Amino acid sequence: MGFTSPFFICIETMMLENLLESTLAGMGYELVDVEQLSHGKLIRVYVDKEGGISIDDCVTISNHLSRLLAVEDIDYDRLEVSSPGLDRPLKKENDFLRFIGETVKLKLRVPLQGQRNFIGVLREVNDGILKLEVEGKLFDLDMHNIGKARLVPKL
Repeated sequence: MGFTSPFFICIETMMLENLLESTLAGMGYELVDVEQLSHGKLIRVYVDKEGGISIDDCVTISNHLSRLLAVEDIDYDRLEVSSPGLDRPLKKENDFLRFIGETVKLKLRVPLQGQRNFIGVLREVNDGILKLEVEGKLFDLDMHNIGKARLVPKL
């Protein structure tokens, strides 16, 4: 009988994320995000690389990961591989460093000055603190307080 508590699901997800991250890095790709939906039956993987992701990249990654997940005995019904899109999520400190000077949309876990949602230009990242310029005003945001962050697409 398998474990289904949130604690064990979280550990499973972390193990899958670590496995995918090291595998994709070895292939020259960056793991942006991984989602497990429908009780782990759907695995959705978002990848990126310098210059962007093509359909051929998605096919190559999908074929490789299908074999890897079979070898690792990870149970799933469907695997989806995709680019992160124009509104790419930012999760790791390196993501924020890479996109300094870009406009980002953030949602904080705990409000700052009564505000949880911010849209501004990412100015600096240092020791887990983001400097975000919003309408000429600079905010210092603790990365641990960021619930969601995405690039604002340039159209």
